[in-house]
Amino acid sequence: MSTFKFTYYRWFIVALVFIATTINYLDRQIIGLLKPILEKEFNWSETDYAQIVMAFTAAYAIGLALSGWMIDKTGTKLGYAITIVFWSVAGMLHAVARSASGFALARLGLGLGEAGNFPAAVKTVAEWFPKKERALATGLFNSGTSVGVVVALMLVPWILRNYGWQEVFWITGALGFVWLIFWLIFYDIPAKQKRLSAEEFALITNGQDESERESERISINWFKLFTLPQTWACITGKAVIDPIFWFFLFWLPSYFSTTYALDLKQFSPELMIIYTATTVGSIGGGYLSSMLIKRGWPTLKARKTVLIVFAILEVSIIMAQFATNVWMVVALISLAVAVHQAWATNVFTIASDLFPKQVVSSVVGIAGMAGAVGGIFFPMLVGKLLDSYKAAGNLAGGYNLLFTICGFTYLTVWVIIHLLTRKSKTVELHQLL
Repeated sequence: MSTFKFTYYRWFIVALVFIATTINYLDRQIIGLLKPILEKEFNWSETDYAQIVMAFTAAYAIGLALSGWMIDKTGTKLGYAITIVFWSVAGMLHAVARSASGFALARLGLGLGEAGNFPAAVKTVAEWFPKKERALATGLFNSGTSVGVVVALMLVPWILRNYGWQEVFWITGALGFVWLIFWLIFYDIPAKQKRLSAEEFALITNGQDESERESERISINWFKLFTLPQTWACITGKAVIDPIFWFFLFWLPSYFSTTYALDLKQFSPELMIIYTATTVGSIGGGYLSSMLIKRGWPTLKARKTVLIVFAILEVSIIMAQFATNVWMVVALISLAVAVHQAWATNVFTIASDLFPKQVVSSVVGIAGMAGAVGGIFFPMLVGKLLDSYKAAGNLAGGYNLLFTICGFTYLTVWVIIHLLTRKSKTVELHQLL
């Protein structure tokens, strides 16, 4: 009996990656939503919470470098499976923690495991999509970062009302194992996928560079990546910007709870709107640069053009300190996080534009590691600054200062990326042997 051939199988594959990314961000967001409850139960300070966040980001940094290398070596199918099992187990183990150090240890495991998601996801897109569709595909799976938070906003209050905070970790951690079943059944690279039609296989391979069509594994000199300006452009795009989104991810629930008396045990339309906006930004950012490429723009020019537009729009977040009510703040932060996701989508795609797919996971891992290292230090600043402003009775002022810092960072980073890629071309495999 012959296998049915699909014409749009690549979009089914990106749907699987989207679901994995959704679970990834659902699991990591839970600690932010439970912060007001856990800090009362365990008497955490803002600095204690910052150290828990730092434990995650430190492990995430190490995990990104290791997982990027591992996924390029083992292949996407096995590599993705290993990472989701690791982070799902670590997520469930949060339920047995009984101190700040216990939660920090669980976050270490979660960070090591979750680090594999984006190297695996971007490599999957490089394997399954022609260049003209990659930004849109990346935007679609990257929107899982937003959807995961939205799902958390709906799921966590329901579990809290019916069970307790421990069950939040048990239930959400188990979702990764459900996804794993579908991944093992339905994923393979295009050359080995029997469900793929000849027409779709031709579309995928004809839209890739010659080196990307080669399926054999080649021994790459990993350290040579650090000698290339293209690598440093990807590093810069993540190192300085990622900590900003983590600030929005981990501190926004607490910000609205303390500043606007938001009850996190109830449905939160304010947070729902903000995190839904990130979905729009992720998909829209990918669509915009893909559209420019289809209209004949050079690939890198299209990516950098949309990045400068997003960097200018991000400056609007500084107006949050002048907002007179909660819905004005919601509107401004919604724009800021949507723009961030549009930015992140294109930075991820630049890695697959500039490098052959044999090293895409490694490049994404290195860049992500840099973002995580930045994330180690930024929570220290956030925790100390907010504790200081809280002691002075002006916690909102601390958040306003942080919003101002965030607003001007994107323009600075764009200038650096532009200078590093001004004369850059696609990296050839022979440069890395």
